Amino acid sequence: MLKAYGLIDLGKLAGCTLFITGASRGIGKAIALKAAKDGANVVIAAKTSEPHPKLAGTIYTAAEEIEAAGGKALPCVVNVREEQQIADAVEKAVQKFGGIDILVNNASAISLTGTLETTAKKLDLMMSANTRGTYLTSKLCLPFLKKSKIAHILNISPPLNLNPIWFKNHCAYTISKYGMSMCVLGMAEEFRGEVAVNALWPKTAIHTAAMDMLGGPGVEKQCRKTDIVADAAYCILTKPKSFTGNFVIDETLLKKEGIKNFDVYAVAPGHPVIPDYFLDEDLDTQAMKMEAQGASSGFREEKKADGAKHTGPEGSQISLETSTTKPLGSVAETFKIIEGIINEDVVKSTQGVFLFELSGEEGGTWYIDLKNKGGNTGSGEPPVKADVIMSMSSNDFVRMFTGKLKPTMAFMSGKLKIKGNMSLALRLEKLVSQLGSKL
Repeated sequence: MLKAYGLIDLGKLAGCTLFITGASRGIGKAIALKAAKDGANVVIAAKTSEPHPKLAGTIYTAAEEIEAAGGKALPCVVNVREEQQIADAVEKAVQKFGGIDILVNNASAISLTGTLETTAKKLDLMMSANTRGTYLTSKLCLPFLKKSKIAHILNISPPLNLNPIWFKNHCAYTISKYGMSMCVLGMAEEFRGEVAVNALWPKTAIHTAAMDMLGGPGVEKQCRKTDIVADAAYCILTKPKSFTGNFVIDETLLKKEGIKNFDVYAVAPGHPVIPDYFLDEDLDTQAMKMEAQGASSGFREEKKADGAKHTGPEGSQISLETSTTKPLGSVAETFKIIEGIINEDVVKSTQGVFLFELSGEEGGTWYIDLKNKGGNTGSGEPPVKADVIMSMSSNDFVRMFTGKLKPTMAFMSGKLKIKGNMSLALRLEKLVSQLGSKL
């Protein structure tokens, strides 16, 4: 039933009509193309009718790809914040294809900002696009879904996890995404036996054009392809209506379907991938893996009465401290090493000024300038306004820049707080990786 890469197209969606929001690119388009290979009809309900300067794809280019894959496409300009635009697209879909069998609520807005940094405009965008848009699109499609023998709603939203970690750094975004998941919880029961309603969420970061904008150059190596979500969605949408009210993780489902090699979904096979938000189990697993990787690579500390030594990879030894000096790996020494690897290429690819507010034994204010001239580091305030402010303990800072604490894990676990340009914050991870490889 399976092939080496993904699920075999069995024609189960042939002739079915899918209404997919945000299908002009990314995950939405991948799901559309998967269904198109079966000969399905796809309503591309998305905003982009004109080419975007930074994001590839429009509803019309997506329609061309869908039809080239074997499906039939209906591109519709739809902003899910506008009820009338949704209603018009639903009407066109029914007129052209005779009904709607499947709804995929994929369109979403994101701003990973704290409460004080989230503007009313960003708040309204996320609440109206994510929660309200999902609710209204479902409401308007349901009368036709109830007439279908297939009848599925699939929301691209996370499992409901009330761990405060997932609220403290981006409360507004979490509320808006959980709103989509609560639609699953409520509608699955309300329409049980008539329409299956489920949620799907990726275990890892997925490489999309939006991720490129957020993460900058090189972020794709830490992601999986959209194919993994499309394969998982296909599996859900071809199940009977009795499969309802589930919060599905893509990798977990596909393992049950018999897939064992997930490197085929990786953009860079063998490279570590970023875990996605809202998954505690994955958070714990990644943390343990980081500790295990540190141990297996030979990093350990041997404290002695007259000092200490740091044993690096392959047993190379570097003196750490005496009773009167700070250890190599202290905040000050770490910044010296950071400055040593800064070059024009790093500055050119990053273009940001980072301020670190460190607490603990070696607390203080430091900065990394990867924007001006050849770049530099220093203590105190930077000579120009910082683009990103990062707050964490001095101990976690050293652990992060020596490869013992992954920046993504630090942020997700609340050890790292970020204010300012999140895109630039993600770009800094490249420098962290470079430094970790040198220690």
